[in-house]
Amino acid sequence: MDKFVIKGGKKLSGTVEVSGAKNSALALMPATLLNSGKNIINNTPEVSDIYTMIKLLNHLGVATNFCDHNLMLDTSHIINQIAPYEHVKKMRASIYVLGPLLARYGYAKVSMPGGCAWGPRPINLHLEAMKKLGAEIQLEEGYITAKSKKLQGTKLHFDISSVGATGNALMAASLAKGTTLITNASIEPEITLLAEFIKSMGAKISGIGSTTLEIEGVDELYPSNIENIADRIEAGTLLTAAAITRSKINLEYKNLEHIKSILSKLEDSGVILSYNNKLIQIDATKCSSKNVDIATSVYPGFPTDMQAQWTSYMSLANGISTITDSVYHDRFNHVPELNRLGANIEIINNSAVVKGVQSLAGAKVMSTDLRASASLVLAGLAATGTTEVLRVYHLDRGYQRIEEKLRALGADIERVSTSEF
Repeated sequence: MDKFVIKGGKKLSGTVEVSGAKNSALALMPATLLNSGKNIINNTPEVSDIYTMIKLLNHLGVATNFCDHNLMLDTSHIINQIAPYEHVKKMRASIYVLGPLLARYGYAKVSMPGGCAWGPRPINLHLEAMKKLGAEIQLEEGYITAKSKKLQGTKLHFDISSVGATGNALMAASLAKGTTLITNASIEPEITLLAEFIKSMGAKISGIGSTTLEIEGVDELYPSNIENIADRIEAGTLLTAAAITRSKINLEYKNLEHIKSILSKLEDSGVILSYNNKLIQIDATKCSSKNVDIATSVYPGFPTDMQAQWTSYMSLANGISTITDSVYHDRFNHVPELNRLGANIEIINNSAVVKGVQSLAGAKVMSTDLRASASLVLAGLAATGTTEVLRVYHLDRGYQRIEEKLRALGADIERVSTSEF
């Protein structure tokens, strides 16, 4: 097991490139189960969640080759439709195999998914969508078993806009008989890219990028290639790293529309942002870090995956900030650890009330999930003295060698093997 040892107080400078988005890649990869042949996903990040999905797809019979961020998936020889606990327990995104397996083979048996150790993220929306498409669903011994001779087009309305359920329904409907109308669909960039990928396979989809998707099912889909988008959460994390350390850096990232809510809040806090071609420059060297409230929301609102990092940043801001998570009400495992570093944060219902302090002091802290880990790294970068962040395997799930990127910007951060848990 590894930990990060961070000697804080260093200014960051230089230019860093944002890696491919892991959340979109995790949806694109199972989508290849809809066809038979060789598919390529370019700009795939080298993070542990990707390797977990590769192992799951390999178990199903998908042949893969992953080299230089280009991932080839050959779905010509699927040998079974069972996603076992040993693979699925590590990652909630494993549920994405349900829709395409059911649509193409009429059968899927998928273990109840695992993943980050926080909050109930129920899969009932996925299952209800499959039922409305005509599947028979059984839950027994920790597995979801779905059967259908042929899925039928239907009308689906999500009471709650769900990224995962929209993705699963979209994949399943693409091979269903007839037309499916999905309303209150997720419009996250990752779902838009998934729809474009399936359309490039030969699917008939209209309304891409909107909350209403119409899918006319086809009999067969064909292999395709796609360029993955850059990771908007990594972009936001690196920009916030510059802000919390009062630094000036350049970020190679072109999808500005994907992070408008983050950029807006950063400017509200007093940093200076400028844009040139594919570069974002953030200058926080003269920033007084004003307190800025946020409330997370579905896209295009402020992302819940940036809530923990923003909490770190506001711990050193002037005044009191209220940070409300309207998506996942109990996503605050990072708060006790930030308080160990000297932050002054109180949890009230689904909000963190952050009273800005003059400085943070290094300490030993423990990661509990992916984004909480990132928040502790950011705090460690700004703290005086040495911070040790344990259990950084959480970070490795979604950030591609983030310590190397930060070190290239001037941070004093080292990955060290440890027996500590």
